[in-house]
Amino acid sequence: MQTNTALLVIDIINECCDQRCESNDTYNKIREMVPKLKQFISKFRKSGGQVIFVNSTPWTKKHLAKNIVELYKDPKCKYYSEGNEFNQKFYIKPQKQDFILTKNTYDAFSNPELDNYLKKKKINQILVTGVFGDGCVESTIQGAFSAGYNLIILKDLIQTTDSEIRQRLQELLKEYTWPTMFGKTINYGDL
Repeated sequence: MQTNTALLVIDIINECCDQRCESNDTYNKIREMVPKLKQFISKFRKSGGQVIFVNSTPWTKKHLAKNIVELYKDPKCKYYSEGNEFNQKFYIKPQKQDFILTKNTYDAFSNPELDNYLKKKKINQILVTGVFGDGCVESTIQGAFSAGYNLIILKDLIQTTDSEIRQRLQELLKEYTWPTMFGKTINYGDL
């Protein structure tokens, strides 16, 4: 893998993957994707690539960005979690050489540490993976593109909840929006 490329792994934490954290929606499709992602991460590391794991602060009023707290005042938008320690643990465990970044909103680039780290390492190309494709992944793709990064979006290593409407939205993003507006959108085996 090229030294100017990093693998971004977004929100592969228990809160977004583990069956014990499911509430109104299920994560079966996410858990089906995770073994492929885990295998790809291992292969990417072995090639000398830099892996960046992104997680979120506890998804509670106390820790979130003010605009999210304001949004969640609307009962149809509310999505606070318990914010316990188990929820925030990684579902796929990072290794020592991996960079870990925490965000308190949807877009990983809202934390300036990510851009600073990528510039320090002279990385200008990002492989994007993670969950939720129609949420934090989508927001981070837009943030990365706006920050000037070249993107390779690994569509079979991006997933969302089992909700039919969220699956349809994610499919539109994968098939139309991402490839026409933000970057090369392929399956990881096509790299």
